Amino acid sequence: MVSRTNKFRGRSRYHGRGKKAGRGAGLRGGRGNAGINKHRLMTRLKYMPGHWGMHGFNRHPSLRKVNVSINLMQVCQMTEGDSIDLGQMGYDKLLGSGRIDRAITITVASASARAIEKVEAAGGSVVLGDGDGSDEWEEE
Repeated sequence: MVSRTNKFRGRSRYHGRGKKAGRGAGLRGGRGNAGINKHRLMTRLKYMPGHWGMHGFNRHPSLRKVNVSINLMQVCQMTEGDSIDLGQMGYDKLLGSGRIDRAITITVASASARAIEKVEAAGGSVVLGDGDGSDEWEEE
């Protein structure tokens, strides 16, 4: 029995597939996102609603303020004495997640209200600020 390819060889121009189907991705309307504004328009509207255009905005990197934060639980595990300076360790903000079981004096640029409350309840204190005037909470 002759194979399909050999059957069409020399006699048929398109091997029984039609003109476009035998050429690359012609049968499926192109590869990838081809035709997304033409014959696949409804697919784009239905399944890709935010495909075109710009969305959101990016602030200039010099304007971005990203805090390097640490939780109370981690501070308790790190310190063995009665005081710690988080600014020297590269941390900007103290957050209040976790428990603190002893009195520690913590120096940091800023801290959440819950963190300050927990440290003071344990008998310690939080020293805020590094002199740039951007402190979130002031200690009294």
